[in-house]
Amino acid sequence: MAKTETVVFETLPKNAVELRDMPQMSQRSPFEVAALTAAVLCRYEESPQDAIEMINVLRGSRHLTPYDIQFLRDRLSGKGYIARSYFAGATPANGYKPSVPYSVTVSDDPSSFNDERYAKLNLHSSGADSPRQVQLRFKGEKWYLWENFLMGEIRAPESSEDWV
Repeated sequence: MAKTETVVFETLPKNAVELRDMPQMSQRSPFEVAALTAAVLCRYEESPQDAIEMINVLRGSRHLTPYDIQFLRDRLSGKGYIARSYFAGATPANGYKPSVPYSVTVSDDPSSFNDERYAKLNLHSSGADSPRQVQLRFKGEKWYLWENFLMGEIRAPESSEDWV
């Protein structure tokens, strides 16, 4: 049976210090770390450097490579709505403006925990037809971000469509 958890944030972190102070940063729950991944990606549009630093916090000692940073830039520059699409209330019709408090629903599936050291969890984007995944690694009693598959293309906000 699939497990689903909704993770609620009163605010989204703006930098690594705020991220570390969040209650979800205990890193004891892979569901919370997956939701935090979407939360930190929301910062990219306003401050790529802050987002990169927060991703590195979630990744532990395995920091982003220059290639990873270029990939973030290619996928998220001018497309902040992609990260916001994982939050409740965000839709193409409202420009992907999430409800406050912010909440992200994370679920597993039968193959999510095939390896006790890794978890692959699903997040649903309101702009995509199928869930996107975050892969996490368990090490030293904590879950860390391993791979992030949240940045694929989604439906553009309706306000940006020329033919409307």
